[in-house]
Amino acid sequence: MRDPYDVLGVSRSASAADIKSAYRKLAKKLHPDANKQDPKAASRFAELNAAYEIVGDDDKRKAFDRGEIDAEGKPRFQGFEGFGAGAGARGGASGPFGAQEGAFETFTWGPDGMRRSSGCGGGARGGGGRGGFEDVLRDMFGGLGGASRARRGAGGGFQFEEDEYAPPPGRDVTATATITLEEAAKGTVRRVQLPTGKELEVKVPAGLTDGQQIRLKGQGLAMPGGKAGDVLITISIAPHHLFQREGNDLLIELPVTLYEAVLGAKVRVPTIDGAVELSIPANTSSGRTFRLKGKGFPAKGGAGDLMATVRIVLPDKSDQALDELMTSWRELNPYDPRKGMG
Repeated sequence: MRDPYDVLGVSRSASAADIKSAYRKLAKKLHPDANKQDPKAASRFAELNAAYEIVGDDDKRKAFDRGEIDAEGKPRFQGFEGFGAGAGARGGASGPFGAQEGAFETFTWGPDGMRRSSGCGGGARGGGGRGGFEDVLRDMFGGLGGASRARRGAGGGFQFEEDEYAPPPGRDVTATATITLEEAAKGTVRRVQLPTGKELEVKVPAGLTDGQQIRLKGQGLAMPGGKAGDVLITISIAPHHLFQREGNDLLIELPVTLYEAVLGAKVRVPTIDGAVELSIPANTSSGRTFRLKGKGFPAKGGAGDLMATVRIVLPDKSDQALDELMTSWRELNPYDPRKGMG
């Protein structure tokens, strides 16, 4: 996928407001409903939404800028700190965990956790200092539960006493998904890729609002011996090229011609479920709003309303007959709609 900043057409120093503004403009321009004759419109719109999921989210944007995730939100491999040529520089060649080659190390488990003793050649034993490998083991076993204890089992291994072992809690995983207003109204199924690289098919119920979360129990990360956490998916609703949502009401600007506004007319108004017919009375001014009951966003207690605000649109090109009519009208029937405004 392309760099999300390039997809949105903004610089890396752009503010959150600039990014949101650029996204809204492009969403209106690239929405598939506005480009029905373009077979690539859907893919461009999907790319735009994916880009906004990265740089439109503050935490993901910082992670992307630091190079921790790629343009698709997948984590980049950063390597392991503390391992390498310098990790065991104690004089002489070192092994993978920092011990001198030819030396041996013994790990024992006591009341204070794991201890290490080392020696070489003739069996000389060193002190019990802790090293990188021991720290890893302590993290894995010593931190599994504050009340857990270990005892030596058959064969020299360690066994945890079940009655005192407290399984570690799992970790929740968060992700985001962008859907259209129509999908939010009717419900949909969306395939979501988690930061871990795992993909899940998520059922999005109808009636969600922007920013709501879907919790998938037991789909998160599990610690050794413990239960898995949950997956929390935050739903983002993409801006619509026609409707704006206020609660369960939908707002739309309804363009009408000058003669429709003056003489009255029946016009078709798009709704989320398909177009309906609306009667515009004669002498309707621009800015007048009509309420279409039950034609808004679906909800449990009943759908909201559609609020259609009239906007009078003049012809794109100058018309001589219209100019002459308006000139005559101005002379014979002058009026001031701004009277009283000061």
